[in-house]
Amino acid sequence: MPGSLIRQMKHREKIKRADNLGFHRSSVYALACGVVLAVLFFFSGCGTPPTELSPAADRTGITDTQIRIGSSLALGGHAGYLGTQMLQGAMSYINHINDRGGIHGRKIRLIVRDDGYDPTRCLYNTQQLILEEKVFCLFSYVGTPTTVRIIPLVNEAGIPLLGMFTGAHRLREPVNPLLINVRASYYQEIRAAVDLIVRQKGLDRVAVFYQYDEYGFDGLRGTEIALKHYDRKPVAKGTYVRGTLDVGRGLENIIHSDAQAVVMIGTYDACAEFIRLAKERNFSPLFYNVSFVGASELARRLGRIGEGVVVSQVVPPPVLGDDNLPGIRDYIRHLNTYYPDAAPSFVGLEGYINARILAEALERAGRQITRQGFIAAIESISDFDLGIANSLSFGKGDYQGLEQVYFTKINNSRLVSIK
Repeated sequence: MPGSLIRQMKHREKIKRADNLGFHRSSVYALACGVVLAVLFFFSGCGTPPTELSPAADRTGITDTQIRIGSSLALGGHAGYLGTQMLQGAMSYINHINDRGGIHGRKIRLIVRDDGYDPTRCLYNTQQLILEEKVFCLFSYVGTPTTVRIIPLVNEAGIPLLGMFTGAHRLREPVNPLLINVRASYYQEIRAAVDLIVRQKGLDRVAVFYQYDEYGFDGLRGTEIALKHYDRKPVAKGTYVRGTLDVGRGLENIIHSDAQAVVMIGTYDACAEFIRLAKERNFSPLFYNVSFVGASELARRLGRIGEGVVVSQVVPPPVLGDDNLPGIRDYIRHLNTYYPDAAPSFVGLEGYINARILAEALERAGRQITRQGFIAAIESISDFDLGIANSLSFGKGDYQGLEQVYFTKINNSRLVSIK
């Protein structure tokens, strides 16, 4: 019978040294991923994290001067905007903390790997971060299919993962103290959106357009649950394959249903293509997107044809307004300092908030930090003021910090808030 997941991967560690970058062209990479996937298949029943960690493993990634943190996210490809914005937002605060001396005299070193929103690459990257880079914890992963793929690896390694850019239900149930969510869930976003569509707008015929993977299935299920509250079901469903713009068949299904509203669970490129083709065919229901779509990029791609498209958000608008929220002001100030050419965004603000919580937990865990102490520090955060008029709270058995959902819509090619 095979040994532990970590021992299995250490046995194969020499494979990755042959080619650290050739994800697509290297047969060595393919072999390494095959080994990891085979082992993960064996351990697919690993649903709970280890209850005890050895003292050495519990302090992995901690030196006298540095705390090594690992992140795998999309920096290129069809979700590259999301990963880039998340990283810039997080690094704006991490750089700020490091410039002030770090946490208990240690600088935070974020080690980043590009996974292109590909689950297999994310799995391989995470193996590298744990085994080669020996990071203390994982941070700000982007996407449901990528993040869900590494859950068995996280559990076997006993390594915390904080601040994922996904609202997936599988990262929340069953409760897992290693999976520390900050944002509201997709179920919460979609429930609020269905209330807006059905109760406030009086639209009865709701269709669902979704990415055919873990992300899309989660959104579909969330929509079905929310509609059931109103004794309704989706009138039609349409899908597309992740990484493509092949939305035509899904559009046909939904047009023929005479849907009055479409719940969209996808990325900005595919959702923009769907809306563009729908408008060309004079099909103009209420289009609603969950936050993962990347609202700013969706609005940019749609331009004037995006008028009225609704997007839910899990953070307030990243602009200075009449309320002048201090958390927004700090985010914009730090972003301008470290990324002067970057524009504020919802995704960037979420990354910034993730980094604030990371730093707060590291601070609370003390100089003699351990992974178990880090998780205990997370659990101690209650009614924490982020300066966004929405306090954050965790607790033992509660590993989602924020609950609030906001709404925006595209108006004159810009995003405006819906009160």
